[in-house]
Amino acid sequence: MSGLRVVPAFRHGRERLYVCRADGAGVAWYDRGTGRVDLLAEDERDAVLQALHPFLTGPVTVGPPPVPTPAELARLTLHPDDDLAPNRPGEALLVALDRHPGPAHRLRPDPRRRALTAEQAVGGALDGLEGAGWHTLHSVPLPGGDRIHHLVIGPGGLFAVHALYARRARVRIVDPLVALGRREAEPLLRPLRSAADRASYALTAEVRPLLALVGPAEVTVVAQPRGVRILREPELADLARLGGVLKPADVEALHGMARDRNVWLRV
Repeated sequence: MSGLRVVPAFRHGRERLYVCRADGAGVAWYDRGTGRVDLLAEDERDAVLQALHPFLTGPVTVGPPPVPTPAELARLTLHPDDDLAPNRPGEALLVALDRHPGPAHRLRPDPRRRALTAEQAVGGALDGLEGAGWHTLHSVPLPGGDRIHHLVIGPGGLFAVHALYARRARVRIVDPLVALGRREAEPLLRPLRSAADRASYALTAEVRPLLALVGPAEVTVVAQPRGVRILREPELADLARLGGVLKPADVEALHGMARDRNVWLRV
């Protein structure tokens, strides 16, 4: 027996299997998506492959980890408390509901849970863009208690995304007002533009506002809002077709900057 154990972990919707010694020290990891085994100790190659054998799903490439780029090295210096990348979709709402779940019996559904449903649906769709060269950060905190639901960075540029629960409702948009069904219209596009502007200032790059509607029965846009993209949740996959704005190195550099919580303290 090699004494090695395999520990699964999930990041951004992808599974990675870590191979560890009995003392917990890692010696390798296997990424199912790329079919690659990154090996830290060449003399343990045979033992690592033996431990991973039940989990391998096809041919694999085995070798040392690639040399990190300057952007990756910068990310490695982040304190875990300052790294926003591990945030789950709806992270802020999940924490709030865990701390203050509210009464067990309510006459009306807790609006936070509907908002969480929207953020999780939109966040899942955006995380699916990773294979096309995009990165998504969830629940990006802003001073004053505000936050950006999702910040998306990719070849097509940067977007500050606001997820809106609109299940089976008729949505009517008259800039800056957004009305859901018979509810009174709210000027939702103003804070969305403001959040995008604040993100642009923090990252010194243009960030465009995007309103993502989850489950609407009908959407009526009286006039296309200035500078705001409006998409239904299934249409978010179309962002993968956008390009020509950022090079891969720029995407990585901006993502490395944006995931640092301290970057957002000055906006």
